[in-house]
Amino acid sequence: MGYGTSSALMFLIDTLFALYIIVLLVRVLLQFTHANFRNPLSQFVYQVTNPPLRPLSAVIPRWRHLDIPAVLLALLLCFINIQIDGLFYPQLNTAPVLAVALSAIKLLVMLCDLYTFSIIIQAILSWVAPGAHSPATAVLWSINEPILRPVRERMPMIGGLDISPLVVIIGLQVVSRLMPLHPLLR
Repeated sequence: MGYGTSSALMFLIDTLFALYIIVLLVRVLLQFTHANFRNPLSQFVYQVTNPPLRPLSAVIPRWRHLDIPAVLLALLLCFINIQIDGLFYPQLNTAPVLAVALSAIKLLVMLCDLYTFSIIIQAILSWVAPGAHSPATAVLWSINEPILRPVRERMPMIGGLDISPLVVIIGLQVVSRLMPLHPLLR
């Protein structure tokens, strides 16, 4: 297989893994933040993630408001993705113990990226259609408010502009960049 073909195949595989892992992370955040279960977007997330999680949930219980089976499945998918990446790029081929640690780091980086993206989308929606209510804005508010509220309470508005999303995004990006993760795994 040529470099271009293997690169395209790796991109496709990484994208599919990342999309499903992100949906699992959204599920974890929806449950952790007590988002509205009847929201159509929440329903979609649950329908897409229930089939593989149903057998895991029978064996592994949730802990308080944390969906442990979903977190473990996301970690497993990160691990499998890293192992597949090691087949394409030998420099990424790592021992299984190191791959488990890299999986946890990759999951944290993905969580930071998910929050960054969702805060940006929420900010754009608040500028384009302020006060509009939709299933997406309700889910975004449910997910983002727990990390925005503490910053918003401590930061004064500047000229009527809430800059707490900017502060949180900068913090998330700093945390993400502090994670020791190979650039090919990002």
